[in-house]
Amino acid sequence: MLPDMLRLERLRADHADALLAFERENRAYFARSIPDRGDAYFTEFASRHRALLTEQDAGLCHFHLVMDDEGNLIGRVNLVDVEDGTAELGYRIGERATGRGVATAAVTEACRLAAEEYGLCVLTAVTTHDNRASMTVLARNGFTPVAEISINGRPGTRYRRGLVVVADRSSDGS
Repeated sequence: MLPDMLRLERLRADHADALLAFERENRAYFARSIPDRGDAYFTEFASRHRALLTEQDAGLCHFHLVMDDEGNLIGRVNLVDVEDGTAELGYRIGERATGRGVATAAVTEACRLAAEEYGLCVLTAVTTHDNRASMTVLARNGFTPVAEISINGRPGTRYRRGLVVVADRSSDGS
């Protein structure tokens, strides 16, 4: 569960402006530890946002925004490439919200949603070796390294975490 001051919101059409502003504000910060999205991401943002919503509606992905207690967008956490009970976890927390446990809490909540709401049983994630903060978040959330990989030419690691899907208690007579 996220601390009271944070919440995950499923991506909606009306999030477009806030999401674009968040990505622009944090572009240089993110590029220090993960591959940059490139200029096309920003110039074609409206169509990309609509495409994400279409993918989400089809059940191929689950996109979430991390909101603070004042309703400000401070991060995102996504489950992509949903197939056969698995998905890949991705997340980014804005520079102003780092160092406060936001990423760890958001990933914890995403893992809970993955199991309880989306019925997923395995999550994978990747990070570059120079992104120590992300490696720590994944370790704190029970992800284990499974392979050494290259991410846009940078050395990285693929992680895996099994999830426990909670059975529906409404039918067990309790």
